[in-house]
Amino acid sequence: MNLLSVIWNVDPIAFSLGPITVRWYGIIYATGFLIAIWILSKMFKKEGCPDDWSDKVFIYMVLAVIIGSRLGHVFFYDWAYYSQHPSEIFMVWHGGLASHGGAIAIILTVWLLSKYMTRKPFLWLADRLFVVCALSASFIRIANLMNSEIYGCETTLPWGFKFLREFPGLPVNLVPVCHPTQLYESLAYFMLFVFLMWLYWKKGAQKHEGLLTGIGFSFLFTARFFIEFIKNDQSDFEAGMILNMGQLLSIPFIILGIWLIVRVYMKRKKATK
Repeated sequence: MNLLSVIWNVDPIAFSLGPITVRWYGIIYATGFLIAIWILSKMFKKEGCPDDWSDKVFIYMVLAVIIGSRLGHVFFYDWAYYSQHPSEIFMVWHGGLASHGGAIAIILTVWLLSKYMTRKPFLWLADRLFVVCALSASFIRIANLMNSEIYGCETTLPWGFKFLREFPGLPVNLVPVCHPTQLYESLAYFMLFVFLMWLYWKKGAQKHEGLLTGIGFSFLFTARFFIEFIKNDQSDFEAGMILNMGQLLSIPFIILGIWLIVRVYMKRKKATK
């Protein structure tokens, strides 16, 4: 690091096992999921839930995030390409995941698990899952950093990053200094995780159905909305848009989160009359 920027040139490949390459992205992604599911298992144990619930949730959530995020990228950001190359849609190893698609898939999966596994209201499981999903989201953005992807526009701030791998062959002094938006998002999501954990373990917020989910949606996607202003466009079609695709997709989740919070408030107000 020098006085003007952080030089970032991390090899995205952690190590190789013969023909198999293991990337930091996958390691960090998986680590986030494993820690999250361990915390969720503690929640379930605290509430006397069956021991196998956390394992089932883990399996279905991993599938939901991967499939949903991939389809989100395909349909929201690059349909012009994939409509002409449908055989590449599920080639996840080529890159291309969209968190909004993952969020939609998680919502659908939570509904299915609530209906067929927990037999509890949708928001019961959603509240508990959102606590740990915030942690997973934080890890995913660190994984993006290791890939030198999804970074921001140029900046003069001293903590700006020079992503050398994105500009091969260019002298270091000519590489633009950019906002490390991966770190901004990761920090925002981790702060949300800590806050939700405090609400769950210390304040019993899970007793107010939908409150944790509402806070989670409204904070996470509001942070995402504003950080998008300093993030580079993910697809060419976003050039010239007042709000980019990430911001447009965040708005419904923000509205949903606010509605859930207001719903809890109105229920409590009605109960005190």
